[in-house]
Amino acid sequence: MSLVNDGWIKTTCAYCGVGCGVEARPKLTGELEIRGDQSHPSNYGKLCTKGIALGDTIIHDGRILAPTKKSQTGDQQTDDEELNWENATQMVAEQFTQAIERYGPDSVAFYVSGQLLTEDYYVANKLIKGFIGTSNIDSNSRLCMASSVVGHKRAFGSDSVPVCYEDLEHAEMIVMVGSNLAWCHPVLFQRLRSAKQNNPELKIVVIDPRETESCTIADYHLALKSGSDVALFNGLLSFLSRHNYLDQDFIQSHTNQLEKALTAAESDSDLLEAATGLTQSELMRFFKDFSTTSNVVTVYSQGVNQSSIGSDKVNSILNCHLASGKIGQVGSGPFSVTGQPNAMGGREVGALANTLASHMEFDNPEHHALISNFWQTENLATKPGLKAVDLFDAMAEGKIKAVWIMATNPMVSLPDSAKIKKALKTCPFVVVSDCIADTETTRMADLVLPAQGWSEKSGTLTNSERRISRQRRIMPSPGMAKPDWWIISQVACKMGYRDAFTYRHEGEIFREYAELSTQGNRNGERDFTLIGLTQLDEQGYSQLVPQQWPVTQVQKEVINQRLFSDGHFYTPDNKANFVPVRHQPPKTTCDSRYPLLLNTGRTRDQWHTMSRTGLSARLGEHKSEPYVQIHPKTAKEHSVQRNQMIKLHNAHGECLARAEITEQIQPNQLFMPIHWNNATAKNSKPCNLIAPHTDNHSGQPEFKHSPVALTVCKHQSRASFASRTVMNFNSLDYWARQKIAEGYLYHIESTLNAYELASYLKSQLKHNVDRVVSHESSEDEALYRFITFVEDKVMQAIHVQSIQGVHPINELSNILTARFSAESESEILAVL
Repeated sequence: MSLVNDGWIKTTCAYCGVGCGVEARPKLTGELEIRGDQSHPSNYGKLCTKGIALGDTIIHDGRILAPTKKSQTGDQQTDDEELNWENATQMVAEQFTQAIERYGPDSVAFYVSGQLLTEDYYVANKLIKGFIGTSNIDSNSRLCMASSVVGHKRAFGSDSVPVCYEDLEHAEMIVMVGSNLAWCHPVLFQRLRSAKQNNPELKIVVIDPRETESCTIADYHLALKSGSDVALFNGLLSFLSRHNYLDQDFIQSHTNQLEKALTAAESDSDLLEAATGLTQSELMRFFKDFSTTSNVVTVYSQGVNQSSIGSDKVNSILNCHLASGKIGQVGSGPFSVTGQPNAMGGREVGALANTLASHMEFDNPEHHALISNFWQTENLATKPGLKAVDLFDAMAEGKIKAVWIMATNPMVSLPDSAKIKKALKTCPFVVVSDCIADTETTRMADLVLPAQGWSEKSGTLTNSERRISRQRRIMPSPGMAKPDWWIISQVACKMGYRDAFTYRHEGEIFREYAELSTQGNRNGERDFTLIGLTQLDEQGYSQLVPQQWPVTQVQKEVINQRLFSDGHFYTPDNKANFVPVRHQPPKTTCDSRYPLLLNTGRTRDQWHTMSRTGLSARLGEHKSEPYVQIHPKTAKEHSVQRNQMIKLHNAHGECLARAEITEQIQPNQLFMPIHWNNATAKNSKPCNLIAPHTDNHSGQPEFKHSPVALTVCKHQSRASFASRTVMNFNSLDYWARQKIAEGYLYHIESTLNAYELASYLKSQLKHNVDRVVSHESSEDEALYRFITFVEDKVMQAIHVQSIQGVHPINELSNILTARFSAESESEILAVL
């Protein structure tokens, strides 16, 4: 397989856990062409909207160009100081060393990310667990798949995802549970849609409180009550038993504890309809379809994992697959689809607080000895560290004296944002590695380090089907940006651990990581092994094609391996465990104060906190502002009109969003995307509202079930403000920023009347312009327009109107964007 063809370089997408192969080609203009890699087994050339727009995001707008020591007084930024790498890494080393010497190793922590490459992840985990001697390293993957890790380990003895993507094409029935595959893993959804077209007999069932785009190809949709998944799958397990659909041969030969699981499931039988909100006929249809279909894949994601009982939800699903023998075979199995590009890689290297590297465990003395010997350290951590929410709790209590945050934005993504802000303010030293200068988290940092972004860095990542792919360097790095592994290694050397961190390039790290996977594992004692990749030289690493683990020898062609096809599991007796689970209601419930239930998740064209996708004008066109879905009945009860700005609030905080009235949501429930935050909108961050309730086993927060109240905002005026540069409108009631061609478009609403808002916005126009063209109506007409020019180029454009004005909000924004993009003054005046 040629890795470079006519200038096209093979790499891997930076977004979700599908791990799509991408081909990229630099242009002489500095832009990057993008197309799907037709040879990559994850996507065979298909890309989603975000993948197609990857080239839009390599612009240098907002990039960190040098290590920066930040000076702060409260929330006010003062003069920052640029450092060279020698001084910056020395500063990190000294601050961490001082904290360790004074307060012990558990006084420091790393908070890392599923957007790191495996080599970065590995070096970070090695430094903090192996040499600093604490397990206080956790990943933002804790927020998306930690419950699946617990469920897998309890049932299988290892964190093993048993299926392959091609099982979607071979299944006779697909069950999507808590997964809007169409928007969150679009290329897998495209594969599934094609499978349905090729085989109309394929049954597809969507189980979700909300009607999503995934329902467009479903045979039926089960709109179960939020948090009732365990009751539903316990009902299925009981049905399998009562109606003789258990696979007795598989159960007797390969499993333990079925009776305990059945007893627990039967105890939920009386509350099945009440708990799930589903009718008897809906339940029986699903139970019969699952039971009588030979090959079933259950795809599940955040609707299962992000729960205070997420681990039990996972095991309720696994129990049904084990009981029916629908696992380890072509077209069958439970399938956890991960949210981030390298969430799986983080699980492999041990970058979670409760695991060691290479699927080895703290409670196994042999594993501890193997890693200590391999890393040549006497300081390997001996116990689990603090999981994400607990870590920031400890920080807020003053127990963490230094924290290093890498490639993630916890000020936006963790629940209870006010507490996270307090934690970072309390911590004496906060260092953040990122590629974007202005995020809510970099605003809280003492030191910001410029890391390479996608297209600049090089390494590997592992997708949801355990397939390792290369991400390759294509573009030069702006300013002083460096790979994360290099930054970490420089700090490690300055802390006195030079002999263990003398890496020259990422290929050396990968070989070490592969070799670690073989320790005590030459005969397949553990599921995860890369023994076939331990002899890669630099050329072999450079040209590495996708490999699906376990890798016993280099895979020169695409293979698809299912785990457990031989009935062998990774428990002490090599049998899978049924895990008895019971339905439990979520930890919070709606009441008279907070009568509405808020669900959060992703929208189609944005990613996490928008620091990268927010740079693409075309991605901003799908949903240009924060929005909240609300049922027509609920909207009428609360006097909410279409496109009105509403405020959601509870005891934890509040946030603003535009009302999207739709029957896709159930009455008295709301859905809001997670992406907008204080860097891209004012007061529109849903994590302001989310309580820090977590699963007792996995530590994963409950993002899908937050009681809130709703108030209609009493705004009088709205405006659109287009500018070539980023603006600051924080003195206004509401704004949201959208990337447009050659600039930014701000959507604004205010309690000021139109005249007052127009006067304020006019005062924000740049003064170093050639002229201003304006139209100012009477106060009765309440319509105002201003445009500034430098020569014939529009620099800023404003359109202000009363909320009762004639233009619908999208039309207003489209008019302004067209005006801003016009090439001559005559075109502008024609629009006016």
